[in-house]
Amino acid sequence: MRIAVCGTHCCGKSTIIEEFLLTHPDFTHEPEPYRVLEEDYGEVFDAEPSPDDFYRQLEFIAGRLRCYQRGERVIFERSPVDFLAYLLAITDLGRRGGAGYVIDRSIAMVREAIQLLDLIVFLPLNDSGSDTGDEDPELRWAVNSRLEDIFNNDDFNLFTSDRPLTLQATGSTAQRLRMLERAVELSLADDKTG
Repeated sequence: MRIAVCGTHCCGKSTIIEEFLLTHPDFTHEPEPYRVLEEDYGEVFDAEPSPDDFYRQLEFIAGRLRCYQRGERVIFERSPVDFLAYLLAITDLGRRGGAGYVIDRSIAMVREAIQLLDLIVFLPLNDSGSDTGDEDPELRWAVNSRLEDIFNNDDFNLFTSDRPLTLQATGSTAQRLRMLERAVELSLADDKTG
């Protein structure tokens, strides 16, 4: 089962993944692309990432998704949808000149890449205390808003008939974890019977 945990920065992605892996050591963890690109490949990103930085991370995660076949157990810290939301949000906020020049290419890449996932878990910002980070709150909320629009309204027609299962996990970390666990159990049971 190929899972991606999606959400803006400081929303609890790392926490829920760490908790999930404690009881699912058979899952491979794919960390945030920027971390891998910086630590393993020596790439450098500005403190305020540019559209090209987000596009590079989108390319990277799309490539990593191609490394896993259906039935393999992996959990990604981010989804391709995250990077599209960041590109849209920095354009909405008028930052770094906007990202219009890469948005169309990004939409096509996201549409293709999400078909390689079985489950996307979206962690919206909420009142559970998971959104207490002070790292650029304006951008954090703008990205969250774009993600909500994408998942609730299918902005940009990203989700075709081959869409992965999507789950909006809300509440405390424990509540979110239970929702993720239940979705994984149901999906794995379906794979055994289907």
